[in-house]
Amino acid sequence: MRDIEELRELREYDAGTPPLDDATRGRVRARLLSTMNAENGPAPAVRHRRPVLRIALTGAVAAAVVGGVLVTGQGDDSGDGKTAAPPAASSPVMQNLSVQTVLDGAATYARRHEQAASPRDDQFIYTKEIIRETNEKTGATKTYTDEDWRSVDNSKPSWIMEIGKGWWSQPSKKNETVWPPQDWGTLKKLPTDPKKLILTLAHRKPSDKDDSLSGIADQTWSMVHFQLAGLLKLVPVMPEGLRPAAYEALGMIPGVKVVPNQKDAKGRTGVAIAYDDPTLADGSASFGGYFIFDPKTYAFLGFRDARALVMSKHRIELTQLSYLDSWAIVDKAKQRP
Repeated sequence: MRDIEELRELREYDAGTPPLDDATRGRVRARLLSTMNAENGPAPAVRHRRPVLRIALTGAVAAAVVGGVLVTGQGDDSGDGKTAAPPAASSPVMQNLSVQTVLDGAATYARRHEQAASPRDDQFIYTKEIIRETNEKTGATKTYTDEDWRSVDNSKPSWIMEIGKGWWSQPSKKNETVWPPQDWGTLKKLPTDPKKLILTLAHRKPSDKDDSLSGIADQTWSMVHFQLAGLLKLVPVMPEGLRPAAYEALGMIPGVKVVPNQKDAKGRTGVAIAYDDPTLADGSASFGGYFIFDPKTYAFLGFRDARALVMSKHRIELTQLSYLDSWAIVDKAKQRP
């Protein structure tokens, strides 16, 4: 009962507050690892960057306690699996788009337009993200600007912001493994071949002779999606070739689907990619929200998520739209380009 009470408290956690304390984070990480280890062997813990992963992690723990199946929450939701409903009508062009068309197009666009980054270990990666939240009941909208300075080799404290609130994130402890990787060196080691990337995330040794994805169970696919979504959402700047590979890998996951006519934070209409997780109960939604792309060029436009706040016993449903405004390599934290 104590575990269930802790989970209930976590589900009602106000995602606008600072990150969880070390003790709570440690309990959550341990239970998540226990669930992941049951099928795949040793796996990394999740390092929080925005509330989206903190709430998703809560859902994963709930499954570990109740049924031994990994369940992750939707986007910035509070863990009840609700998502913002897409418009019913869709244009013929968007109706005919397939997952492979969108994500292969996104990969091609990213390869043609990605700006190569070669940061030194002693530098910081600066990112500026714009987040717009709308109260579903009142229609009131708030806009936040989140600026992060992340240590390239994760040896120095990084400044991290979540919906307008910031704090210093300390380097990883010795022998601590987190996801997504916090240091550039580890990111560079990830495969830029989509099949090999999937096999790596599924804890299967990639081979030049055998890159078959057959035999991957639904629960493992669920975890691969969780890790790919975390990589794409929480690592705005990647080594060359990794983002295109992640897009292509996302398109290979069974259950990934096209959601037409999704508005981004700037009001543009795009086509979104979402995931129907077969390991979840009916009506539940997987972690990741909507990845929104231009329907013609397949340029990435931004994210759409849903989250909820519980304030004075009143539940507030929010739709969150976000996009990366700019990034740069700088020499110290809090230095703007």
